Amino acid sequence: MTRSKIENGDEARATGSIDGAVEPDTYPSGKRVGVLLLHGLCGSPAEMRFVANGLQRAGYDVECPELAGHGGTAERLAASRWQDWYQSAEQAFDALEARCDEVVVGGLSTGAVLALMLAANRGARVAATLLFAPTLWLNGWSIPWYARLFGLVRHKWIARFVWFPAAQNNGIKDDRVRAFVRSALDCAARNGRAPTHTPGIAVLERRWLAKATLKCLGRVDQPSLIVHPREDDYAGLSNAWHLQRKLPGAVDMCVLEDSYHYVTVDRQRHVVLARALEFLGRVAPAGRQAVPVRLVA
Repeated sequence: MTRSKIENGDEARATGSIDGAVEPDTYPSGKRVGVLLLHGLCGSPAEMRFVANGLQRAGYDVECPELAGHGGTAERLAASRWQDWYQSAEQAFDALEARCDEVVVGGLSTGAVLALMLAANRGARVAATLLFAPTLWLNGWSIPWYARLFGLVRHKWIARFVWFPAAQNNGIKDDRVRAFVRSALDCAARNGRAPTHTPGIAVLERRWLAKATLKCLGRVDQPSLIVHPREDDYAGLSNAWHLQRKLPGAVDMCVLEDSYHYVTVDRQRHVVLARALEFLGRVAPAGRQAVPVRLVA
């Protein structure tokens, strides 16, 4: 698989990056400790690229799979179920576990919710969790009133008539990063590699995933790191506080003061990486040196 390096401001939510690299799905194998990073709803593995590269340089074997139904049109996403997304996560976990002594699972937004379910179901096979802006409820300050009313929808036959446009801020506070991400998403959408909107069915599936995960939080007894922005425009800080109260394992909490929802690409992404490395250094230190990251032109 192609690997890439992102420095300072070079990041992307959609496939592709400023340096021209594409498909940063899998990083070099052979490290003792693996880290599985899962992207969010309507997202791609590129959301995790900055953090993934940083962890790889520190000696971790990092896997960033594309979830089922993603990487294509809104119609393709609407045809998938949350169980399909979870199956993608399970398959990636199994592949990573086969070549590592222990595995940490994590993700951004909906990816963090999938990581929690994996931790609950795989038990001691998961060493720890990395939860970046975990989204149990869509209650951020930018969520429109009609999206909140969508909470009344209980059936797919109704949800299929509803769709949600991209948020004005794209979940990113930094103007320059937001402009690049928006351009990358527009390009991907024109080529059928990203949805032009979020289908209501996918939002309903996300809700059902969160509901199922809430029921199994009592089984997530691994150490967890939660990184959540105070100004999260998609998922309010209450999501993080709820997890801190309900997770039986030890929880490290980091509240970002200068970021919106997509913390792994926004202006405090370096803080996210630093906190992840500090946390992993305590609970799951890498056992081998990293292979230098190859730049892709």
